[in-house]
Amino acid sequence: MLFVWWEIKTEKPVLDMKLFINNRVFAFSNLAALINYSATFAVGFLLSLYLQYMKTLGPQSAGLILVAQPIMMAIFSPFAGRLSDRFEPRVIASAGMALTAVSLSLFIFLNEKTGLEYIIASLILLGFGLALFSSPNANAVMSSVERKFYGVASAMLATMRLVGQMLSMGITMMIFAIYIGKVQITPQYFSLFLTSLRISFIIFAVLCFGGIFASLARGKVR
Repeated sequence: MLFVWWEIKTEKPVLDMKLFINNRVFAFSNLAALINYSATFAVGFLLSLYLQYMKTLGPQSAGLILVAQPIMMAIFSPFAGRLSDRFEPRVIASAGMALTAVSLSLFIFLNEKTGLEYIIASLILLGFGLALFSSPNANAVMSSVERKFYGVASAMLATMRLVGQMLSMGITMMIFAIYIGKVQITPQYFSLFLTSLRISFIIFAVLCFGGIFASLARGKVR
């Protein structure tokens, strides 16, 4: 708060707070990015543990399954970016956030008998949702500021990404600490691991659901 107060008062701020105060699109687009990364970054970590512990897969096999998400993002992100140049980015980004929330909700139902097909399909949906959100949201951030603020806008978006990633892992580690504690995950703790997994995904799904409204609240870019 002291930093914000100082940046508002000083004549030459490091970070011009007017970008947030007077620019609704910029402020809510960054908030949406923060929520999205907070809700999704730990997914790979959680599923890698699930696949290795519960499905007894090796690290290489688990990694091959998890790569379904980034492949979908690589395929559809350029398309989503071009689409956001023609249509309102908040609509496309909000649809992506909604699909992400649905995919995170699907992971809540993971158990010992869940098939790999279910996991791969959920990852594909997650990757598609992230593709629809990421590029249009970045487009909205960069389009909402003047050219002289491009560097600041890009840096702020990167900050939201990194802070969101830390929050995502922090939430996961907190849940693990509460339900599992300082023990090695062995078969006797698998039930507690699954409980932690479900609670983490419930929190992430709720976060992402709230992110839909943050994404819609940004208003029109054009």
